[in-house]
Amino acid sequence: MEPSAHGSAGGDRTDDLRTLTRLATRPDAVEAILGWLARRVGGAVTLLGTDGEVVAPAPSRPGRQPPAGAVDAVAGLCREGTPSTVLIGDGQEYAVHLVRLGREDSPPYLVARTGARDCGDLLADAARVLGPCSQVAEAARERARVETADAQTREAVLHLLMIGAVSAARRIATTLRPSLPDPARVHVVEGPRRGLSAVASRMRDATGARAWIVPCPVRPSHLIALAPVARGDAGDPVRLARALVAEAPGYRVGVSDVVPLRDAATGYEQAFHALAVARGAPERYAGVGGRADLVPFLGMAGHGWAREVLHACVSFTPARRADPGGGELLDTLNSWLTFDNAASRHLRIHRNTLASRVRLLGRLLGLDLDRVGDRAAAWLALRLYGERASRELPGPLVAAEGAVTADTTGDTAADTAAAERMVVLRGLLTEAPVRAWAGARLRPLEHGGPPGGLDTVRAWLAADTRLPGTATALGLSLPGVRKRLVRAEEVLGCSLLRAPSSKYELWLAMRALGHL
Repeated sequence: MEPSAHGSAGGDRTDDLRTLTRLATRPDAVEAILGWLARRVGGAVTLLGTDGEVVAPAPSRPGRQPPAGAVDAVAGLCREGTPSTVLIGDGQEYAVHLVRLGREDSPPYLVARTGARDCGDLLADAARVLGPCSQVAEAARERARVETADAQTREAVLHLLMIGAVSAARRIATTLRPSLPDPARVHVVEGPRRGLSAVASRMRDATGARAWIVPCPVRPSHLIALAPVARGDAGDPVRLARALVAEAPGYRVGVSDVVPLRDAATGYEQAFHALAVARGAPERYAGVGGRADLVPFLGMAGHGWAREVLHACVSFTPARRADPGGGELLDTLNSWLTFDNAASRHLRIHRNTLASRVRLLGRLLGLDLDRVGDRAAAWLALRLYGERASRELPGPLVAAEGAVTADTTGDTAADTAAAERMVVLRGLLTEAPVRAWAGARLRPLEHGGPPGGLDTVRAWLAADTRLPGTATALGLSLPGVRKRLVRAEEVLGCSLLRAPSSKYELWLAMRALGHL
């Protein structure tokens, strides 16, 4: 039992040493010892660095500032190499004891302001125990700082890959290990957050420490990994995923196709959609299924349309230098269309800032971004723009007109041009190759899908992906609509209810076939 807070400071030294030894084994040893010591001497106790900074205050004590004169005294003791001293307070009602921890350069000092007498031995014993405990705590803090910096750097690399800035991502990644694999398979692991670090360790072991692994900045329960393509992967693309779920019950894995590094964003979306299938699969893992992408079927006409759609955003010049320019707005649009409102976590901006940027984007693009059809048009334009930029296709990415400024948006001419671009999109979607793609994309729902699957997805898209409106249109309950959409996810091999969602792709497919 610990001595009373108001007991004599000159109690049984053996009991005190026994208590100090026991407290030193705790994970929070420094805080525990300081708290016990403050109660033991009936005063305020803290650790003070030679620079005057409080290293560790005693918990539950009201005052966090060191006693008057302690900072100057510690600096003087350090210069002179004096291990300890006592400062007598006004009226000699209290004393401030200063005791050095250890013999290393610039050690912290134990500072105790107390009216207790004969506490020198107790403070000296406590200082000897606190010395190594303080070093362990500082090492843990330094390790945490390094791990935080490493995680933030890896997250920055991932963000650059998601926006197609491969060269910049490579430059930053050279300071870390391993190097970025190119090509790679993207894996998205989902499960309890507390075990994700162990899953990451298993993945490093399974890939010979060659996988680039990053905790998802948007979803704490997700882990994103770019794994190198190993020999034999072509015949067994989910080999790594199978090994992971076998060793990690309660986790699910989605796996992309093999993608070049410039298409890491596409690989992430593929893996996320595969994860939607894995949630309902007994194996708890799934591959992407190799479905075709719409972009190649739109040709140069599609690229020209995308250039016109995004011109006002790409060439935007903000009224204030602190406001986002065209490139940053494009990144915001891409993140918002991918993650919905969770884009604020991805971009590390306030949700009100995100909402303000989205309103500006709607004005610049001439689109009603509250409607899924207009968002689908913006999504497709970004896909075409990104595909053109990553492959350095000939022709300008920006139309020849002058830059758009903040006060040239929202007029009648801009609205008319936006309406004309939507007419062009409808024409692109009626082309035979696009209609063939759309038929293949929706075939799983039409043939062998869940009863009412196609009608449910169509009603959901017509209601701008709002579940209450979908339920009203179908005469179903909200849980009933949700269950139907989950079954549609499994059949289509993609995510619908969670972002990134295939809702834009499916809207375009249904529009191409005249279902919307």
